[in-house]
Amino acid sequence: MRFISTDNAPAAIGPYSQAVIVNGMIYTSGQIGIDEQGVIVADDVVNQAHQVMKNLFYVLEAAGAHFNDVIKTTIFLADMDDFAEVNEVYAHYFGHHKPVRSTVAVKTLPKKVRIEIDCIALANTEYHA
Repeated sequence: MRFISTDNAPAAIGPYSQAVIVNGMIYTSGQIGIDEQGVIVADDVVNQAHQVMKNLFYVLEAAGAHFNDVIKTTIFLADMDDFAEVNEVYAHYFGHHKPVRSTVAVKTLPKKVRIEIDCIALANTEYHA
C-alpha cells in the first residue's frame, strides 16, 4: 500500500489520505471545492465542480495517473437540481473517456459545499489515450 499526497491539492481535513494505491488501483478520497489553502472557491456549484476536478487531477497526477485512467467516480451533490450543471463541468474534464459513475444527493457535505467527487483509477499504466 502506498499513500499519495500532493501540495497541489488541499490537505485532508480529517484523519485520512488524499489517495492510496493498492494492488494496481488508485482510490482517491472525496475532493470538495476548496483550494490548496483550504478556502472554499465559490458558493456556486459550477466553480466548486471545476475546483473539485482540478483537485482530483492533481491527486491522480501525484499517483502517476490521469483522468483517462479513471474507472469509476462517485459524485455527491447537496442538491440534485445541480445535476445538469455538474454534468457539463464533468464532461469538460473527461471528454470522450466515460468512466462508470454514481451520483447521489446527500443532506450535507463537509464545510457545507455543494459537491464532492471521489474516484477509482488504474495505477502504473503505460496507456494514456
